Amino acid sequence: MLSALLAHGHDIRSLPAPAGAGALQCGLRGAGYEQRRNEHYSWDGLRRGTSPFLVIQHTLLGEGRLDYAGTRYRLTPGQCMLVTMPHAHRYWLERGGAWEYFWLLLTGREALRLAREILSRAGPVLTPDAAQTDWLAQSCLTALTAPRLSPGETSAAAYQAMAALHDAAFAGQPVATTLPPALARVLAFIEDHLAESLTVDRLALVAGMSRAHFVRRFGEALNQPPSEFVQARRLDRIERLLLATEMKVHEIALATGFADGNYLAKVFRRYRGMSPLEFRATRAEAV
Repeated sequence: MLSALLAHGHDIRSLPAPAGAGALQCGLRGAGYEQRRNEHYSWDGLRRGTSPFLVIQHTLLGEGRLDYAGTRYRLTPGQCMLVTMPHAHRYWLERGGAWEYFWLLLTGREALRLAREILSRAGPVLTPDAAQTDWLAQSCLTALTAPRLSPGETSAAAYQAMAALHDAAFAGQPVATTLPPALARVLAFIEDHLAESLTVDRLALVAGMSRAHFVRRFGEALNQPPSEFVQARRLDRIERLLLATEMKVHEIALATGFADGNYLAKVFRRYRGMSPLEFRATRAEAV
């Protein structure tokens, strides 16, 4: 499908918002396939109005730049940018540079909810595989070429794009289907409740096992104790929130199951060798 989009050529299309109270909560409002060369191109996420929306922009050739809440990224071929508005970010083309990409503009409560999950997990720059890129390209091509799109069709195209990014973001998670159902249920519970107390006794109850049996089965399947696994998932989530949001350390602590920012900083330094703010600062020029 990417080859079909490339064959279609450069194009831009805006789609009207559906009228009425029955509007769907994940909608496609615009799409484009563009090329920028040696020109002024810069978008500020705080100067695009107050109505919330999101942009997906996939780099095909050349290179773009993104400053996302103080962290800088180079957007190279194969990388896909996800940003929401309004938000403190800017993406642009360097002077004398070239950037070819296709993009989608989405609105709706569900689209924004999915975007927040993806940003929390993977940050604003993802690298979808070939199949996921084809899904994104198909959504873009549908928006550009279909003569008439019903609200349901635009929503289906929007959901397809978000599903592609969701798969790209969460592909690195432990695959629950390879585990016994009880342990798969525990892993899903951990992901959904990282902000809460996750004691071994509570997780054993979710698994429907005695504490001793649960600890033994968990260790055999995942090669680490449950408490270490939870700690690792929390640290991963902390890193993503530091890079993908402007949340303060105490806010991240509450979102990841720590009593306060001081305790989070102490644990983070023990495992990562630096404070949370140092981690955020050292990645200000991240690629």
